Amino acid sequence: MTAQATNEVVFETRGALGLVTLSRPKALNALTLGMIRAMQAQLQDWAADNRVTRVVVQGSGGRAFCAGGDVRRIYEAAKAGQTEAMFEIWRGEYELVAAMARYPKPIVALVDGIVMGGGVGISVHGPYRVASASYAFAMPEVGIGFVPDVGTTALLPRLAGRSGTYLALTGSKIGAGDALALGLATHAARATDFPAILDALAEGGPIEPALAAHAAPPPPTGPVIREAALIEACFSAKSVPAILARLDAVQGSAFAAEAARTLRSRSPTSLCLAFEQMRRGADLDVIAAIRTEYRLVTHIMRGHDFYEGVRAVLVEKDNRPAWQPATLDAVDPDAIREAFEPPEEPEPSFI
Repeated sequence: MTAQATNEVVFETRGALGLVTLSRPKALNALTLGMIRAMQAQLQDWAADNRVTRVVVQGSGGRAFCAGGDVRRIYEAAKAGQTEAMFEIWRGEYELVAAMARYPKPIVALVDGIVMGGGVGISVHGPYRVASASYAFAMPEVGIGFVPDVGTTALLPRLAGRSGTYLALTGSKIGAGDALALGLATHAARATDFPAILDALAEGGPIEPALAAHAAPPPPTGPVIREAALIEACFSAKSVPAILARLDAVQGSAFAAEAARTLRSRSPTSLCLAFEQMRRGADLDVIAAIRTEYRLVTHIMRGHDFYEGVRAVLVEKDNRPAWQPATLDAVDPDAIREAFEPPEEPEPSFI
């Protein structure tokens, strides 16, 4: 076994296995630019190493696989006028996700705890996603004036019914049962069995039997599956205001009332952008989705709501963002369409 350690991520080679362990447990293993660059370099090395036939990504600390990208650093760079540094983080994260989505060797994500934002990007596009009992998936970006990204523009619209639209617009969290039913996770296992899974994978045999040998009983499903018919009926509407109208019309449903309340707390601009992502995304592959998301980044970073959302939720934590515009009716449809157009500056190739 060989290992290389940094302050933020640890790489090990165990027999046939290349192991990535995210090592920022106090920050819920959120991705920094240093982690992103180190992972890109190591994955490239393993891709050329015939001894390594599979890669595993896991988090440390037990609370989170990875809670996302370093949004606070992006915010600070932007506020300091460090525009290039800000976009370097976005480009790095998206290039890593694109590389992992196209990786020539199978990637196994062992997901224990929270998996959000960038954590979704570095786990969900591989063929094996193993969920522990504490698995908690969310793409909560509309709550900070942003949009679902890291390839989920293509992923979420493909989920059963309109569950992906529901997850994109509400940012709601789901557990392992719903994730398995929707295909976001492929296997269930106890977190205490993850070391045994690593040992089995290091031996170099077929991956599927190694995971099946340590499978846990599927956890019970949650609200997204229980409320699938309601989600389909309401989130199939042709606009965000129409979705809200359908939710408001449902009688006696705490789920519908909570979904409507949540939507009304989100950035109106982000809701309209995310809805358009869900409309377009089913026709995109992951790489095209990431290119689309980078276009949205260049638009959003010139606006107001991302900085206000991060301030309210992550910096000052008053949870009282003042969105601009403040209502769905005031969102300019032309501005939403323009956000999906190529920017003036050259775009990364993500190849």
